[in-house]
Amino acid sequence: MNSKRIIFLPLLIILFFLSFCQSNKKDGVPTVSFVDAFEDATIAQAKIGFTDALKKNGFSEDQKTVHIIYRNAQGDIPTLTQIVNYFISEKVDILATNTTLSTITAAQKTKTIPIFMMVSPTAQLMKLEDASGNAPANLFGVEEDLAYIDTSFSIIPKLIKPKGDKLVIGMIYNQSEPQSIDAFNRIKNLAVKSNVILKALPVNTSADAQLVTQALLQNNVDAFFANPDNTVFASFETILKNCNQKNVPIFTSEAGLVKRGAVAAFGADIYQWGYQAGEQAAQYLKTKKTEGLKPEMVKLRKRVYNPAAAKKFNIAIPPNYEAVK
Repeated sequence: MNSKRIIFLPLLIILFFLSFCQSNKKDGVPTVSFVDAFEDATIAQAKIGFTDALKKNGFSEDQKTVHIIYRNAQGDIPTLTQIVNYFISEKVDILATNTTLSTITAAQKTKTIPIFMMVSPTAQLMKLEDASGNAPANLFGVEEDLAYIDTSFSIIPKLIKPKGDKLVIGMIYNQSEPQSIDAFNRIKNLAVKSNVILKALPVNTSADAQLVTQALLQNNVDAFFANPDNTVFASFETILKNCNQKNVPIFTSEAGLVKRGAVAAFGADIYQWGYQAGEQAAQYLKTKKTEGLKPEMVKLRKRVYNPAAAKKFNIAIPPNYEAVK
């Protein structure tokens, strides 16, 4: 076979796939990229909510009215950066970001592609504001400040009694995540105001969670508070196992963790958080305009409890709490 023909055939194949990709981009169907920072059953509910909202608004993969590209960084920062860079190179229509690290990475990498965040704090808490206090102009979606921690933390003294003179509440927090430090500082002040003792230990990764939790439980804590922290989410089953062994109930600010074994929470429903972000994203996809869009606070919070966990620890739950299924 002629050597020129040998070279020519692979070139034709490459050109074919390039033209296919280009036609796929120009078929009028928008491309939505979705990046998860890590694997977690509770956090995954946000993606389901997001895609359900898109579908309700006419953007369905089944109906071929949207292309959705999904990637999960599995907790690895370099991988997360590569994923975001890939999405940007693909010139996707929007970037959907789930949890803080995904949102921060996307906001640092692009100033033009609209970002629709979920399960993320405010731009101020993520240190994304400029010198004038303005959030990135391409940042939208649904955010949360730390005010909801007040009500989440305050349910603990109302539901359990201390073994000693004062209620002792334990927690772990990721000292490398700014929002976790902010949450810890807020909880520390809340503990003083609530006249309870807070025992807290820092953790660097989910791999350290078991040893750190075991060390924390040596302090005779009455309850464990699972704060909004990526490491807590990722290692929750480990935390739960150790707390159960020491007969220590877990309370949290995240409704999804109650389904996984915490006693009670007053916090955001992760599915609805994603759904709310998806409604915003659908509005943009319909109009291709960002006018009128801005980051919104979480609209739906729930008081929920786990009947099995409440029974295990003999905790009486008020009637205004909804049982998880």
